[in-house]
Amino acid sequence: MRPTAPDFPPPVILTSTEEVASLCERLKQEPFVTIDTEFVRERTYWPELCLVQLAGENDVAVIDTLAPGIDLTPLSELLNQASCIKVFHAARQDLEIFLHLFDRLPQSIFDTQVAAMVAGFGDQVGYDSLVGAITGRTIDKAHRFSDWSARPLSKAQIAYASADVTHLRTVYLALKDQLVKQGRLSWADAEQAVLTDPATFRPDPRGLWEKLKARTNNRRMLAILREVVAWREHEAQAADVPRQRIIRDESLLEVAAVRPQDPEALSRIRGVNRGFAEGRMGRGLIEAIAIAEALPDTDLPRPPAKSDRSGRPSQALVALLKVLLAAKCEEHKVAPKLVASSDDLDRLALGETSGMDALKGWRKEVFGIDALALVRGEIALAVVRGQVELQRLAVHSAK
Repeated sequence: MRPTAPDFPPPVILTSTEEVASLCERLKQEPFVTIDTEFVRERTYWPELCLVQLAGENDVAVIDTLAPGIDLTPLSELLNQASCIKVFHAARQDLEIFLHLFDRLPQSIFDTQVAAMVAGFGDQVGYDSLVGAITGRTIDKAHRFSDWSARPLSKAQIAYASADVTHLRTVYLALKDQLVKQGRLSWADAEQAVLTDPATFRPDPRGLWEKLKARTNNRRMLAILREVVAWREHEAQAADVPRQRIIRDESLLEVAAVRPQDPEALSRIRGVNRGFAEGRMGRGLIEAIAIAEALPDTDLPRPPAKSDRSGRPSQALVALLKVLLAAKCEEHKVAPKLVASSDDLDRLALGETSGMDALKGWRKEVFGIDALALVRGEIALAVVRGQVELQRLAVHSAK
């Protein structure tokens, strides 16, 4: 039976520090508060916060963070109140914003998207789908792509923004109740632990080169790529512009391959004009290349571990593991993406077992033990009355 969604008061727009302080002081006393943000990021490196939506038991408020003279310190204090749980849906971007704004992450976080995956609502379920599944209500997403930095805001925009925190209260209570009944609240807590680590939102610039997936085992080229990608990240942060605005990924890959030593050579790289090559940016990029060229061989990065893997897994065995994963997750009502990744299945098919989350804790109980048994040939998969079932095999040792 679906929970009855309560009727909330109309949202209040807050444009002054005093209004924000009064609201946050009330919300600090509550067991939980639901939070969402609206921002724009197309023109900047850091998200430009435009609105913060908050809902308590008797309050629905939209803070206009662009209002002249507004101070968000009271909001920071609320976020740091450990006794009040801060409920988000798909919290990563919101948390990144608050970490950049206040230099610390909110305390006592609950992410309903993560909780929904643990509770069996599927992989990365959207907010509107989750609200529909739990409350039966429909969220109007017509203003999903609004320019939230434009003022004044329309009544429709304000109603859209506040809906993201009102229904979230009902969703949170229903999910928490379900997780308690399933005995999985600790599962959700474990999955949300990554959201409490600032390193999740502030990755080391010298580790970002791996995301470009250079198709080479040339360690000197990878060293150059590491240095120029880190250089670009620092420049983008300092200028507060999107990293691709500095120089595009494909140009950096060519820079690492060609290794230009002077502005003339740099200007011949596709996507690099002469003004860039001969200016401050070009000098910085050439200096980053020189740093990588001077590194001793012992300090050169190695290709990502996946590139060093010998042999290819049997695709038939990988397919069987996928079926097993789907069947076990269907049985336990948990999202497959939360249990094992495609790389985990490849590694299992190759007989690898070390350092794999799928073989630890609750994941091992749900899937890992049976996955290992399948790889060893100790179980088979069968279809019984339209359902996939496991059948234990009598394994005889060779004489």
